[in-house]
Amino acid sequence: MSASRWASRRDFLKRSAAGASLIGALGVARAAHAAGDETIKVALIGCGGRGTGAGANCLNVPDRLKLTTVADVFESQARKARDQLKKKYPDKVDVPDDRIFSGLSAYRQAIEAGCDLVIIATPPGFRPLHYRAAVEAGKHIFMEKPLCTDAAGFRSLLESNKLADQKGLKVGVGLQRHHEPRYQETIQRVKEGAIGKLLFLRAYWNMGNIWTKSRQPGDTELAYQLRNWQYFTYFGGDNIVEQHIHNIDVCNWVMGDHPVEANGMGGRQRRDEFADTGQIYDHHMVEFTYADGTKLFSQARQMPGCWNNVAEIVHGTKGVADCSANRIEGEHPWEYRGEKPNAYDQEHIDLVKAIRNGEKYNEAHWAATSSFTAVLGRMATYSGQVVKWDEAAAKGPALIDVAKLTMDSVLPIMPDKDGTYKSSVAMPGIYKPY
Repeated sequence: MSASRWASRRDFLKRSAAGASLIGALGVARAAHAAGDETIKVALIGCGGRGTGAGANCLNVPDRLKLTTVADVFESQARKARDQLKKKYPDKVDVPDDRIFSGLSAYRQAIEAGCDLVIIATPPGFRPLHYRAAVEAGKHIFMEKPLCTDAAGFRSLLESNKLADQKGLKVGVGLQRHHEPRYQETIQRVKEGAIGKLLFLRAYWNMGNIWTKSRQPGDTELAYQLRNWQYFTYFGGDNIVEQHIHNIDVCNWVMGDHPVEANGMGGRQRRDEFADTGQIYDHHMVEFTYADGTKLFSQARQMPGCWNNVAEIVHGTKGVADCSANRIEGEHPWEYRGEKPNAYDQEHIDLVKAIRNGEKYNEAHWAATSSFTAVLGRMATYSGQVVKWDEAAAKGPALIDVAKLTMDSVLPIMPDKDGTYKSSVAMPGIYKPY
């Protein structure tokens, strides 16, 4: 894939403005006409903390939007999100009880409930399936990151993206740094040569532990794992995919491309000190290599008592750009002094604007690539092998078939006799990426 295919957000928006899609504009116009007004009706699928937050960010858009449907595997969570959002946005939430859906098929019921825009914030392992369903139904879409947890999901995303473009659908993705002027300008300056020729990049998402949820009375194994989806690779992707994708995505943005290979190491040094921590690693270190030989050195860690850092830093022959701090040091020093809008709101503002104006807008193209870059890194740390992009994308298997799940399914990863998942932890040198 050539670098020219992956432009900066500024270039992307220029192209988008020039390529308005009449099909997408008519889609919302017809739906609005049928409703007798110009309100965009929104369905929220996935009502956890980030899903409820994404619903709020969408309703913060100063436009005619109304939340009309909510859906979640757990009915209590769907009702909780409806009630929270109704309290905060009484005039923008119209979700009667018969438009609250629960269970594994709730996403389809929500999509079919007469909405124009779907927010998908279910566990990432479901993203390709839910995205495809929304595209086939002709809905505009906002999806939280990451977009896949395995190679099969990535391949599905590529096909869905083609169909979304054919239908003129507008697709936004929750990699919000692309909507922050401070990131846009910093990266644009790097692309224009402010730090000279690029030498290498560094990326970090190092932090302490994340939340866990205890097993509830009556929980099946699937219910328990969905409550703790971040701790199971097929649902969350591991922390390198679920969190570190933000930093990896910024580096791909700087490079205008994706890496061609990855090698790395990682492990699970302290997870077992804590209860309910599934089978994922707690640290990853990856060396990504781009087509021109440029290296990205990447760290992702969830471990208490250690150095915390979330950042993306680019080194060049004439200076260093700290994208996260929005400053450049070296021959052409600079620091961003402009506006800093709420990026979580701004990504929805930009999507709604594209819907209203019929602009070409599909962020899932580069977001799918960034998601699979993170998956590539996990393949490398789990296996201890050098993993090639083309081989991994073509041959990588599905970790789970979420379309066939029932609440009583026997899952690929099940608890050991002691209640832990230690036997399912990937062992480098033994684990095969494909």
